[in-house]
Amino acid sequence: MINALTIAGSDSGGGAGIQADLKTFSALGAYGMSVITALTAQNTLGVHGVHPVPPDFVLAQLNAVLADIRVDSIKIGMLANVEIVNAVAQGLRQHQPACVVLDTVMIAKGGHPLLLPEAIAGIRDQLLPLADLITPNLPEAAALLGVAEACNEEQMQAQGHALLAMGARAVLMKGGHLGGDESPDWLITPASTTRFAARRIATKHTHGTGCTLSAALAALRPKHKDWIATVDAAKSYLLAAIAAADQLQVGQGIGPVHHFQAWW
Repeated sequence: MINALTIAGSDSGGGAGIQADLKTFSALGAYGMSVITALTAQNTLGVHGVHPVPPDFVLAQLNAVLADIRVDSIKIGMLANVEIVNAVAQGLRQHQPACVVLDTVMIAKGGHPLLLPEAIAGIRDQLLPLADLITPNLPEAAALLGVAEACNEEQMQAQGHALLAMGARAVLMKGGHLGGDESPDWLITPASTTRFAARRIATKHTHGTGCTLSAALAALRPKHKDWIATVDAAKSYLLAAIAAADQLQVGQGIGPVHHFQAWW
């Protein structure tokens, strides 16, 4: 049994954040635990408010879990501000967990900021070197690097290699913001560069896709020999969840993916 921990914000609408992560862990056979970094007043129409958790209590949650329970992998999502970034980095340095997937969450699907601008440098300088894999989308990668957003796959690869040079151990550049019939992702590691092609599914219900992918990567990495196999399995799960999203009837806006499509 894999024990997986998510460090992220709570989505009151249930489609992203802690809720999506725990659903993903369960769907993939992992026991899920959580460290909540922020509360959001959120639904399918957008984020209506954010209440960050005090950083000392974020660290207290992290210490409580890691002092008692074997943790095989950690997924990090919304961190809200630089003080929380610092607290999480402190906890990771102290406990040195086996596997860390960092989803560099900055903006919600509806456009609401989930990370204060001054915290971007903290993520880049403190958390990138502690993560085994980071999963930026194109705007997030550009913000971390301080450059223009990639507009083609060659630029995606170049930015992935630049993030690797900044201290990340592996980078999954997500190409969902590119146009076209495919949504290509590029896995950049010190040993290889691998393209993952996926057809773009015709649905507006994609709330929580980034959270779900990074949680799937954390849940599946202990079961696979390398990141290539892990990414392949995680993307297969996510694609099935997106393809079944229209079966759900959740809200009036951008609805969630169907995490449990294999069962109901």
